[in-house]
Parts: sequence; structure tokens; C-alpha cells
Amino acid sequence: MTRGAEDAYERAARASDVPLDGSLGVTTASGRRICLLNVDGEVLAVSNDCTHQAFPLSEGVVLPGARLECAWHGAQFDCRTGEVLRGPAVEPLERYAVRVEGDDVLVGPALP
Repeated sequence: MTRGAEDAYERAARASDVPLDGSLGVTTASGRRICLLNVDGEVLAVSNDCTHQAFPLSEGVVLPGARLECAWHGAQFDCRTGEVLRGPAVEPLERYAVRVEGDDVLVGPALP
């Protein structure tokens, strides 16, 4: 039997636990380390590991324009695209599909 696209989503958190214009670090049941962000009411999901030296991005700061700044060395990323906006990181962040159903945040597969 082939797994459907619905099976690729897993519950990561309650939407009410993701602070407005802030972030929440979670580890999913499958072991993915995810940084959930609430940017102007939109929940986004990226890898919680900074691509520079794997510091937890959920300990960083969410800046205007959906930017996330790593608290360790100041690398900045665009949370919508994963693009590096400021070094020392050079590799983009992995992003994940997100669905919010009621108060459940469901994280799906990595986005291209």
C-alpha cells in the first residue's frame, strides 16, 4: 500500500503555543527538529538548526519581514523562502509544509 500525502503530516504543536511574531522549537514524533513561527498570524515551519553551526533557531529573534536571526552568531534567514539574508550562514534553511487544523499545527514534508 502506498502512503498518501495525508500520512506525511504529523502534529507538531498547538497553534495557541506558537507566540504571535515569535517562535517555538519542537521535536516531532518522527524526530524532526522544527522551528515553528507565527508571522502576522501565519504559521511557518523551518529547520530548528542554524545552517552555520546547528544552534537552535527557536532561541533566536523573529524580526519584521518574516526574518529569523540566530542568537549565536547573528545569521539571518527569510522564514518564507529559507534564503540566507545575512551570514555567517551560507546554506538556506529547510522549510516544511504546514497546515493548521483547529488548534493543531501539522507539519508536512520538506518544501522544494
